[in-house]
Amino acid sequence: MPTLNQLIRHGREEKRRTDRTRASDQCPQKQGVRPRVPTRTPKKPNSAPRKIAKVRLSNRHDIFAHIPGEGHNSQEHSMVLIRGGRVKDSPGVKSHCIRGVKDLLGIPDRRRGRSKYGAEKPKSI
Repeated sequence: MPTLNQLIRHGREEKRRTDRTRASDQCPQKQGVRPRVPTRTPKKPNSAPRKIAKVRLSNRHDIFAHIPGEGHNSQEHSMVLIRGGRVKDSPGVKSHCIRGVKDLLGIPDRRRGRSKYGAEKPKSI
C-alpha cells in the first residue's frame, strides 16, 4: 500500500484494458481462409457440438469464428467473411462467419431471419 506522499509524487497507474478487436483491425468485416474445420463442445450446462471455423484473416491473425445456422458447406481452404459477435457458451470464439458471402453458402428454404443467414426470398405462389 503506497503512502500518501508516494501517491502525491507518482499517482496511481490506470489499468490497461485488453483490446477485443485487435484481430479485426477496427474493421466491421474481415476476409479470411479456413485452414481447418473443427467442432467444439460448449461450456457447462449446454452440450451440442458447435460448428466452428479456424480462420486465418487477411492480416495474418488466426481466430475462431462461429458458423451460424443448421448445416454448412464449408471445407478447408474456403474463403469466408467474418463479423464480430461472440458466442456465449464457447470460450475463445469472438466472431461469426457471414452466411451467403464468398464460399460459405446461405441456408436454403429459410423463411424467418433470412437476411442473417443469406437466404433468398421464397417464390410466392
